[in-house]
Amino acid sequence: MDTQLLHDLSRLVVEIAQKASESIMDVYLSETVAIRVKKDGSPVTEADINSHKIIIQELKKLPSRFPILSEEGHQITYKERKEWEIFWLVDPLDGTKDFIKKNGEFTVNIALVEDQTPVFGVVYAPAVELLFWGSLKDGAWKKEANNKVQAVSVAAKLDNTVKIAASRSHPSDKMNTFLEQFKKYKIYSMGSSLKICRVSDGSVHLYPRLGPTMEWDTAAAHAVLKSAGGEMIKYGTGSFLRYNKQELLNPEFIAGNLSIISGLGTCI
Repeated sequence: MDTQLLHDLSRLVVEIAQKASESIMDVYLSETVAIRVKKDGSPVTEADINSHKIIIQELKKLPSRFPILSEEGHQITYKERKEWEIFWLVDPLDGTKDFIKKNGEFTVNIALVEDQTPVFGVVYAPAVELLFWGSLKDGAWKKEANNKVQAVSVAAKLDNTVKIAASRSHPSDKMNTFLEQFKKYKIYSMGSSLKICRVSDGSVHLYPRLGPTMEWDTAAAHAVLKSAGGEMIKYGTGSFLRYNKQELLNPEFIAGNLSIISGLGTCI
């Protein structure tokens, strides 16, 4: 994609994510939140739906129009989307369980995927006013509340204590086995795609995801990570994650500096 076009889109999509987040926070700060359970057993709230509607509406106004695949949108068959060379991949509210628990660790995720690779992404956590965005052309950036914009990059090497991001919602025996390969480590539990973003800014060294995720859960943060010099590989291999597959379920993966993560996971 043209560098100038991607640069122009960055500002506009950040604004879209912030606008969607305002609707989420209106629900978040209300006394009650309407919740229903989807067919796959996951919860969805009015905040998810409101955010979805705003993002779709605003993406369609952009000068460059691409197809859109959203978690809360209608199902699009693989026969139709397999022809997409470039498209928007959206999770209007990533971390719905964290939203319901009101711990602040939920995000709006908007990614642009080209040739099965996320090339641009915006991740915004409105409750804590933490914004990440990145493109393969312009690098990765974050902004915390009223602080200045900062360039971010992944950790170049491991410290004596390995810092590992982990999910609050999905502890597992497999994760415990994975951790045994490190002499000393510290776990940082957090929700949503913030785990990948914290790898991107060097706060933690790596994030092993040894459970299910969907493509829309990871694409935006994956773009930030790639732009920060990191990568996500299929667990136990050196294969990169690909998007717009026939099955939208991600494989288990590890996120981090490629030189760090490429040798991990083979012990299990």
